[in-house]
Amino acid sequence: MANATVRVRFCPSPTGNPHVGLVRTALFNWAFARHNEGTLVFRIEDTDAARDSEESYGQLLDAMRWLGFDWDEGPEIGGPHAPYRQSQRMDLYADVAAKLLDAGYAYPCYCSTEELDTRRDAARAAGKPSGYDGHCRDLTAERKAAYEAEGRTPIIRFRMPDEAITFQDLVRGEITYLPENVPDFGIVRANGAPLYTLVNPVDDALMEITHVLRGEDLLSSTPRQIALYKALTELGIAQGTPAFGHLPYVMGEGNKKLSKRDPESSLNLYRERGFLPEGLLNYLSLLGWSLAADRDLFSVEEMVAAFDVTDVNPNPARFDLKKCEAINGDHIRMLDVKDFTERCAPWLRAPFAPWAPEDFDEAKWQAIAPHAQSRMKVLSEITDNVDFLFLPEPAVDEASWAKAMKEGSDALLRTARARLDAADWSSPESLKEAVLAAGEEHGLKLGKAQAPVRVAVTGRTVGLPLFESLEILGKDKTLARVDAALERLAA
Repeated sequence: MANATVRVRFCPSPTGNPHVGLVRTALFNWAFARHNEGTLVFRIEDTDAARDSEESYGQLLDAMRWLGFDWDEGPEIGGPHAPYRQSQRMDLYADVAAKLLDAGYAYPCYCSTEELDTRRDAARAAGKPSGYDGHCRDLTAERKAAYEAEGRTPIIRFRMPDEAITFQDLVRGEITYLPENVPDFGIVRANGAPLYTLVNPVDDALMEITHVLRGEDLLSSTPRQIALYKALTELGIAQGTPAFGHLPYVMGEGNKKLSKRDPESSLNLYRERGFLPEGLLNYLSLLGWSLAADRDLFSVEEMVAAFDVTDVNPNPARFDLKKCEAINGDHIRMLDVKDFTERCAPWLRAPFAPWAPEDFDEAKWQAIAPHAQSRMKVLSEITDNVDFLFLPEPAVDEASWAKAMKEGSDALLRTARARLDAADWSSPESLKEAVLAAGEEHGLKLGKAQAPVRVAVTGRTVGLPLFESLEILGKDKTLARVDAALERLAA
């Protein structure tokens, strides 16, 4: 097929929440289309009425928008090959199936499930391939009539050629399948419902897809699709066979393929935790591809400019949550402060924020934001980082209290309070000098001296820069919290 115009497709099924493996496939297709100034077709494979749902369909569209993936043809946009939901294309599939039957590329198969199982078991016992044995390939009209008289309703099978099928995979190089390993396969159920094995390549043919980039798990179906494309081309339905590229597995724990059931696979989890789309996409692109051997951090625009599917590594890629968080943190720090404050907004309101709406202080938030931005991996961390500013009293972490409030902490806090009371509150450096001086009076270095102060004021042993935090909180609230901590210690 001529590749002057690149046309790729992303065709998920609306079943459950989108997962990161699906997102990685969407990313590579989108980047390939944009790099080549081609067309991305977004298609919904919703022929499984028992599993598909409108809720999942809505989540798919929402996920694509959140990730920043635009599509050129598909739902809500339309295009020359509409409709783009398979459930609305059934007449097309029935027409193609009929043409395949009429031309002899497909045939009715009357074998029952029990008969198929019996013959497969016998083939396995004899050490032979256990795929379909071609029993109904060349039935006479009389035999077909006899089966139908018994009340049997046939499925439709595609007739595979008796020859090896070789193709050049864009990711894996040359691959050959021998005919004994690719038997005839069903394309339409007995009830007339078309199967994935028919609808997927038919849609690709009718939508003039030039490149099929998909998961490695679909590799074994490729020789079937190539044979079907050849038949569709000979019937004038397809313009040729697209190029295939099979993307590597994304691995989870224990060298197993990351499953939709694995908690870390859910895209919703990353959205709820406050991953940036650009941070998540940067990391997912590294699962099989890299901009340069010594560079992990880059923008989506840089990826698009450099992306070539032939550079994808065919080996399985391990999903590393800590690295994903680290890269996301780098992207948070790359935002300008205004953008950062706006993206944090959902976590500063109910239901995430533990403070009353009227206690939120915009000026304090704007003042603390640059200090928070430099220390966060995900946006949801902002709530715990800044709650001390907006809660009437700090939310004390008891483990932090026990760790910081050692013997003698009351004496240190009294000295620190006096020093802070006399300090210049227009400068965090002055507040630091006050606590440093208090520590020196008690034979403590700054790290030891500031720990009780931090817990008294913020409730935790770790957090944002302490002296900037004290300055933003203000003198009155800071001293009141030190007093409250002294009262607790006395009790």
